[in-house]
Order: sequence, then C-alpha cells, then structure tokens
Amino acid sequence: MHRGLLILICLLVACCPGAGSASEYHSQAFGFDDAVLRYAVKPNESLPEIARRFGLGYNSIMNANPDVDPYIPPTGTLLTIPAAWIVPDTTGFQGGILINLPELRLYFFPSNMSGSVISFPIGIGDLGKDTPVGTFTIIEKKTEPTWYVPDSVRREKPYLPRVVPPGPDNPLGSHALRLSLRTILIHGTDKPWGIGRRSSFGCVRLYPEDIRQLYNLVQTGTRVTIVSQAVKVAVTADGNVFVEVHRYDDRNYLHDAVRLLGEHDLLEKIDLFKLFGALQEKRGMPVDITAGNDLPATPIRHAASSKTGSAAERKIP
Repeated sequence: MHRGLLILICLLVACCPGAGSASEYHSQAFGFDDAVLRYAVKPNESLPEIARRFGLGYNSIMNANPDVDPYIPPTGTLLTIPAAWIVPDTTGFQGGILINLPELRLYFFPSNMSGSVISFPIGIGDLGKDTPVGTFTIIEKKTEPTWYVPDSVRREKPYLPRVVPPGPDNPLGSHALRLSLRTILIHGTDKPWGIGRRSSFGCVRLYPEDIRQLYNLVQTGTRVTIVSQAVKVAVTADGNVFVEVHRYDDRNYLHDAVRLLGEHDLLEKIDLFKLFGALQEKRGMPVDITAGNDLPATPIRHAASSKTGSAAERKIP
C-alpha cells in the first residue's frame, strides 16, 4: 500500500504545557476541522517555546508563520499551528520508526499497526553532514550515554575533549538509540533550540522529553526507515487531493509533485494554480489542491490559550 497516498494523519491529542512535546495521531481520513490551529501569543513568549509546546520544531512554526519575529513576536499575534501531516509514501513499510528528513519529523508506528502514530519533531545533520537515508535497525539502547567525540568532529571543533561524560552538557542528552549504521544515533540534546533545524553532525536529535518517551516505546531490533520526501501527496476518503511541501534543498519541487500525481492518476483531479501556490509557499502543511473545491486550503480552529491535564486526556478545543 502507498501509505502516504491513501491517508493523512490527523491530530488526535496535542501536548499541554509540561506534558512533553510529542503528539499522538491516528492514520485516518483527513478532516477539514483538524489541519490548522490558531494560537494567540501571550506576553514574553517566543515561537520556539510555543513550537515545543505543540510538538513542533523551529522549522514547522517558522514556515507556517514566515512574517512573525520568532523571538519577539507581538503579544496577541495569531499564529498558525500545523496540526496534521501527510504520512510519507513508503511502499512495503512494516512498522517501527519512519523519519522524513525534509520535514524534520519522526513517526513511530506500533508493531501491531493499529492506526495510532506517535510523532516527534527532530533535528538532523547539517549541510555537509547529512543524515543518511536507508533502512536500519536499533542495535543498542543507552541511558546517560557517554559521548566519545569522533575525530571528524574534533577536527572541526578542536576545543572539544575526546570524551564527554553524562550530564547536562552532554550533546547526546539523557538517552540514545544506536542504529546499525553505528556512527548514527537517535538521541536527546542539550540544545533544544536545534530541534526543527539542520543542526547535528548526522545524528537525529529529539527534545529531552521526547527521547525519553521514544526510548521507552522501542526495543532493540526496531526497524528505522529514513527517507527524503520534500513533496508528499495524499487522497482523502472523499476524493480530495492534498499536497504538502517542505523547504529542504535545491530539488525540482514541481517535477516531484507532477511525478507523484501522475503515478497515481491524479493530475486531472487537481487545480494547477493551487498546486503552484503550494509549491511556491512551501509552508509544510497539507494543502487542498482539488479542482473545483472551494473549501479553504488551510482550515483553522482555535487552540486554548492554556490547558490542564495530560496530553492523553485532552484534545485541542
């Protein structure tokens, strides 16, 4: 099954302050009431802080709000909060962890493939230190890891020691998952601002609260699939066509979109002007490009300014 073609994942629960930044989703037909939230900035809040609260990285909140100062947003500014994503198209995917580099997001599918999806924003390898694509497995789980600084890192940063012990200044954070490509880990971080950015030497970074949750969910032997899909396409149960575009590199976005739509006989069902608009904006959110569909491309509902209870107990109103 072409997972990304057939379904979107919709927001089921979003994080409350202090509850961690992961979000739980269901793989199901997309609903117009679920794609986008609005959130009013409160005094002394920054966009990175708000992003973390809603299970987003820096890239997601900035691409959705390109004209807002990320560090001194005016109080009361209504932010667009992405709340749904198209699942990457991975034929033959058998569960486990799925990472899509252009959107800087990790998806975890339980082994029973029941439809629940846990999703986390991530940081990935910087330019020239790219996180590799491919299929790997988790071969080791480690709490309070020691960082043995690679020679390649010390050549660039000679002031670093050869060994960094566990602690608050350890770039690996509190938990680490080593992949079968042994130089690559999924780990925490001592620099949460790097989530949603290309900020690592090739590893995959998560918020401190997220790596703890993911660590407890996965076992050694879990499959990890890393893909690079800047353009994703999906069809809802009622036949609407959506496209999602992420800023990543100098690839031909139009070529990718036309190829995907053509492969699945969708070109005659779309409005080309809507497609061109989505490709130009690259806002990282599902956009309805169905021909003749007058519904808004980014449907909106409002998020509460404050919430109580755990993320598993409450939905965004």
